[in-house]
Amino acid sequence: MKKLVASLMLAVVAAAVLGGCANSPKQETEKPKELQELSIGLMPSLDAVPFIIAQEKGFFTQEGLNVKLKTFSSPLDRESALQSGMIDGSISDMQGVGFDKAGGFDIVITSASVGNYKLVANKASGINRLSDLQGKDVAVSKNTAIEYVADKMLADGGMSSDSINKVVIPQIPVRLEMLQNGKLEAAVLPEPVVSVAIKNGAKVIRDTQQMNRNPSVVVFTRQAVTGKEKEIQALYRAYNKAVEYIAAHPQEEYMDILIEQGGFPEAIKGILTLPAYPKAAAPRPEEIQDVLDWMSAKKMLTAQYGYRDLVDDRFVR
Repeated sequence: MKKLVASLMLAVVAAAVLGGCANSPKQETEKPKELQELSIGLMPSLDAVPFIIAQEKGFFTQEGLNVKLKTFSSPLDRESALQSGMIDGSISDMQGVGFDKAGGFDIVITSASVGNYKLVANKASGINRLSDLQGKDVAVSKNTAIEYVADKMLADGGMSSDSINKVVIPQIPVRLEMLQNGKLEAAVLPEPVVSVAIKNGAKVIRDTQQMNRNPSVVVFTRQAVTGKEKEIQALYRAYNKAVEYIAAHPQEEYMDILIEQGGFPEAIKGILTLPAYPKAAAPRPEEIQDVLDWMSAKKMLTAQYGYRDLVDDRFVR
């Protein structure tokens, strides 16, 4: 009898438990969290093109990502926006990253970018070769890719960095205007504005494509890299879609977009040739090291840094 009562009690308990499970509400499948907004700082340069196309063609939206693109006219303004937290990331250069590190601001390179810089001379300057620049005024922006490539161009011609008079003009449009108005004998300028100078008679003395150097990079703050990992991954998926789009469509189809959204000068229509954009990839270690060596020689760094101190390549692997 005791065994029978015990068996009945067990059956009742089991039924109650099963009934409770059957009547309990089903747990809802957890919805994926919405991606946070990303804000990216751009300069009116070739590097900006895939980002602008990704925005205008809806590739960011396809990835569930809201991206705000902000255009700056000088590296100084761009860096100020990064350091103040106004933007999460930007197109920058290796020199800027090293400089920020030395200043205690933790910034991270997430990929290489596409930039082309040219050293051009005023059409009335009489400058036709590097050696003609001896003692002449050359406009640059201090401690940036512009100054780095200027020094490397001079070195390729057997000249030292102090063989010219560097005139610091951070704003690219101002640099271009002063060159064209004859107030400067030469300047280092990025594309696309350098094409405008060439169209108006400026002479190309040297460019980074000849040197196989590209110090341009995409960077994010450490806070963004650690707190918006999925967002940055989505950004690069959209970036690569934009690269595919650019390769498949003539640039005339989107040149107006670059002018309206990217701050490109109207005068580039019909004269600018865009490069073949590669998909996002990390910069080469030797490129980083060359820049670090240059900065160390100029005593810009307070410590020794290596590739992994500056680069996080997990987003583009």
